[in-house]
Amino acid sequence: MTTTSSQNPVLRVAPAAPAEAAAYFRASLAFHADVSDVAAALAAGGDPGFVVMDSRSTESWDQGHIPGAVHLPTALVPEQAEQLLDKSVPVVTYCWGPGCNGATRAALALAELGYQVKEMLGGFEYWAREGFAYETWQGGAQRETDPLTGPVEGDCGC
Repeated sequence: MTTTSSQNPVLRVAPAAPAEAAAYFRASLAFHADVSDVAAALAAGGDPGFVVMDSRSTESWDQGHIPGAVHLPTALVPEQAEQLLDKSVPVVTYCWGPGCNGATRAALALAELGYQVKEMLGGFEYWAREGFAYETWQGGAQRETDPLTGPVEGDCGC
């Protein structure tokens, strides 16, 4: 089926062939983890097989961060990563949320230093919006689950 731009802007550029699409989405999963999967792995107890790294500023960290996360602002990755992270343990980076590329920049810096790394999609914003507990400089905190992002009981929504 041929589509012109005046007929359908979604199909102005044709979708990739199924094999190409599968390769792209498989690769995407090698680079990304979502908030719910990270939370489930951490909640399962024991060693999740990765470390979570918050790439934001100290002020942002103090406002809230994932329990157990390592705090390493993106700009400090080249000089401090080896002191805080083990190269044999994969790292999952996060920043504020979808509008911030700090986790992407941190992941790039870590990969260039030889670390296995994934970026947590949604960042701290979606961690809090999905109702997962977090820590602040004042202690633990947790928000009500946002019905637009959090799962309905028994259904992840995905």
